[in-house]
Amino acid sequence: MTEAVRYALRGGSEGRERLRVLARVMRPTTLALFDRVGIGAGMSCLDVGCGGGDVTLDLAARVGPSGRVVGVDVDAAKVDLARAEAAERGAANVEFRAADLRTLADEPFDVVYARFVLSHLSDPAAAVDAFRAHLRPGGIVVVEDTDFAGYFAHPPTESFDRFVELYCAVVRGRGGDPGIGPRLPRMLAAAGLGQVGAAVVQPMGTTGEVKRVNPLTMQNVAAAVVADGLASAAEVDRIVADLHAFAEDPTTLAGVARVVQAWGRAPG
Repeated sequence: MTEAVRYALRGGSEGRERLRVLARVMRPTTLALFDRVGIGAGMSCLDVGCGGGDVTLDLAARVGPSGRVVGVDVDAAKVDLARAEAAERGAANVEFRAADLRTLADEPFDVVYARFVLSHLSDPAAAVDAFRAHLRPGGIVVVEDTDFAGYFAHPPTESFDRFVELYCAVVRGRGGDPGIGPRLPRMLAAAGLGQVGAAVVQPMGTTGEVKRVNPLTMQNVAAAVVADGLASAAEVDRIVADLHAFAEDPTTLAGVARVVQAWGRAPG
């Protein structure tokens, strides 16, 4: 596994707080996506790059006791946290594995899902092919990922623009593409999936956790930014402070990057 792939599936230097906040912010639009593509009782699902298991557990609740969900991530620490959360909730139809997707047995699923994974990979098309390989006939691949060209905050600020520049530079420096979102439908079609569909979502707000995503993200990529020589620690600290102040101001608008949702179904 390349360092770029390992960085991506671990979430880079992102901390657990940021992942939890992002999971809560994205939850309504992700659940609406599951409604749209018809994920329901009795299905088997694979959640790739599951992290702390937030979406995996939502899938487990949706498919019910007659269904089954497997969450896979290369970060064993996150998998341990996900297992603990599942045990606390008494979710008996979910399993978490610390593994590379490519090492999984050739077991078929009705649904293969990944959020914010492909944008970090040096060969996302190969990952989509691997998703396709784990589908049973008629199964569906569902992906969500970023389009940083549509990222904005209002009013415009130098610190926000610099944050976006630095984050994109870190991802691209590791072989990823923070603007992969619009490419997703074509990638699914190239993998042999049909009935391809897409939608765009972008949670925003003037108050609440959605505004904390930006400073938390900057804070958690800070080490990579400094290590790559993209900015000094002092500049990073200033940007983080500015983004926190922006988030606390109820007259400003902020949120997450534009997110493209895409899905495609296997023949049969």
